[in-house]
Amino acid sequence: MTFGLGLVAFPGVALLAFALTGAMRRYALATHIIDVPNQRSSHTVPTPRAGGVGIVVAFTAALLWQSATQGLPAPLTAALAGSGLLVAIVGYMDDRQHLPARTRFAAHVAAAAWSLWCLRGTPMMQLPGLGGDPGWIGVLLAGVYLVWAINLFNFMDGIDGIEAIEAITVAVGGALCWSIARSDAGWSVPLLFACSVAGFLAWNYPPAKIFMGDVGSGFVGAVIGILSLWAGQQDGRLYWCWLILIGCFMVDATTTLLRRVWRGERFHEAHRSHAYQQASRVHRSHRTVALAFGMINLLWLLPLAAAVASGRLNGILGTVIAYVPLIVLAYRYDAGDRIAQETRPT
Repeated sequence: MTFGLGLVAFPGVALLAFALTGAMRRYALATHIIDVPNQRSSHTVPTPRAGGVGIVVAFTAALLWQSATQGLPAPLTAALAGSGLLVAIVGYMDDRQHLPARTRFAAHVAAAAWSLWCLRGTPMMQLPGLGGDPGWIGVLLAGVYLVWAINLFNFMDGIDGIEAIEAITVAVGGALCWSIARSDAGWSVPLLFACSVAGFLAWNYPPAKIFMGDVGSGFVGAVIGILSLWAGQQDGRLYWCWLILIGCFMVDATTTLLRRVWRGERFHEAHRSHAYQQASRVHRSHRTVALAFGMINLLWLLPLAAAVASGRLNGILGTVIAYVPLIVLAYRYDAGDRIAQETRPT
């Protein structure tokens, strides 16, 4: 994509997503697609949901346009469009009328399988003990990673603005790392994605006028997961870059899940024991926590990812360095420890 074309395409996608989200908000209000607060909610005012439709339509349209006019690789287009739309459709159905967890999970597995079939490979990275080609173990790990990416972005969409800010900073960081590691225009795909999310964020920035909903959060997770695997196929360093960039969400969601399972709780049930949810209660602000995630991404995780992209830092070591302080923060806010959170003074 040329610079001049980008000057038109990137703001155009953001404006399209903005307009579509506004239209979806009016539709949600008219048809009562409303998120009503309950004891597990982090908000107190009934708010329209399913605003992620704007992201889905804007990015998919941009993706198909770029594929048709700019020579985007067909396997990437098929993986993003096919898996993304499947996850989004099931998410929208869940936003309208809650679906059983097994139905959602089956759709996520199918989406992951479709993506791996389209991409026909795993990232070119060295895995300890597996040599240069991880084979079927690599495919299995990639499938688990994609399913987890879809779900962790769903789990982490619990306060105003946090998911959109995370997605934008991660995608922009991924585009920057691509430009450092490679000389082609592959950076344009994550940047188009970031622009589509930015159009939605204008409506979701605290205090939110509409929520992303499962239609958006699952789609965002699927896109980021697929882009990270595709980038890793082109250059093994880039997979580690993306893994570093999603560190805030990865650590909070994984720590919370593991601690809840350890305590015998039903991990698939709605709850409010993530570290970010506790932080929003302690600091009494969605905006502060959402912006803190963005600042951590830009000031801590992005420099490490850029060092990996440039070859100055090993990917595995960079990921460990990136995650250790995040794990400390997760424990600082009692991620997954409901009892400790309830007894902590706020």
